[in-house]
Amino acid sequence: MRTKICGITSFEDAMDAINAGADALGFVFYEKSPRYISPGDAKKIIEKLPPFVEKVGLFVNVDAQIINSYIQESLCTLAQIHFEASPEVYEQLFVPHIKVIRAKSQEDILKYSDEYRLVDAYCEAYGGEGKRINIEWFKDMDCSKIILAGGLDAENVASLKEYRFYGVDVSSGVEKSHGVKDSKKVKDFILNAK
Repeated sequence: MRTKICGITSFEDAMDAINAGADALGFVFYEKSPRYISPGDAKKIIEKLPPFVEKVGLFVNVDAQIINSYIQESLCTLAQIHFEASPEVYEQLFVPHIKVIRAKSQEDILKYSDEYRLVDAYCEAYGGEGKRINIEWFKDMDCSKIILAGGLDAENVASLKEYRFYGVDVSSGVEKSHGVKDSKKVKDFILNAK
């Protein structure tokens, strides 16, 4: 499974994740998040990173113009859309993007099934708050285009291999505190996911 370490706020945490084998890093452009980073600060980290790592900007309740401009300014390579955006928003995006499904029910995870998408447990707040989704929902389903998020950590990620998810996304499960990663947890998470 490919791995994304989300909520990166420092160059040291970014490099620890990359050196541990992360495929992608997440930068939270949502000001209400304790892991918020400005596009300018994200750029200072990203421009020092080695090649071949996906840099993902996370967005909540903004228009296409902001998404396009923040992705360009920060040097991110992909936008992660964490809200129910209108078709017009997607039509106006000229940056690569991925939709997030905040699943309340098993039916929700079937949305956008022809696209790569991130599936997270539904919470009132944006960001899964470490809440796990019901893994039984994915039994006998093609999960090859799903990136699973929500309540994952080094202990439980290995149990997901049988589902053959495209990838997994973690934030709070590998932290010492909000926005500060624990390098051992990051390393163990990636090792167990792969």
